[in-house]
Amino acid sequence: MSVRILATGGTFDKRYDPIAGSLTFTETAIDQLLAPPQAAYPVEQLMQIDSLEMTDEHRRQLGNACRHADERRLVVVHGTDTMVESAATIAAMVTDKTVVLTGAMVPHSVIGSDAAFNLGFALAAARCLPSGVWIAMHGELHDWRQVHKNRAIGRFQAS
Repeated sequence: MSVRILATGGTFDKRYDPIAGSLTFTETAIDQLLAPPQAAYPVEQLMQIDSLEMTDEHRRQLGNACRHADERRLVVVHGTDTMVESAATIAAMVTDKTVVLTGAMVPHSVIGSDAAFNLGFALAAARCLPSGVWIAMHGELHDWRQVHKNRAIGRFQAS
């Protein structure tokens, strides 16, 4: 049972640029985090953007990638700020697959990041869940229609 990983960026993939003094994107960290078993998971880098900069067109691109993937089980690495909005677009476009969105509150490159844990959890969830669109963060699974990001505490909660 193969699981495809789709990377869109978000905090998960940000790295600190000491010259610019800001967090930027270079490439996805997924292969690095999954080494050495990454061969078991095909990774497709769709985009590298902050989810606050995602447009409807970006979301349609993501939905199309999910719809056209050969795999029936997908993990989408996504920024947390608009994860639920993208989940809604995917759910409208894909009804016969299991799609699990995850991300990170702290970039993978920063000590104390939740990126590796969330990715592993999402991969396990994608193998076990029925068809539908799900949010997997911090060891909790949520139906995309019943969750929101609580910015005050930095966690996803049931709505």
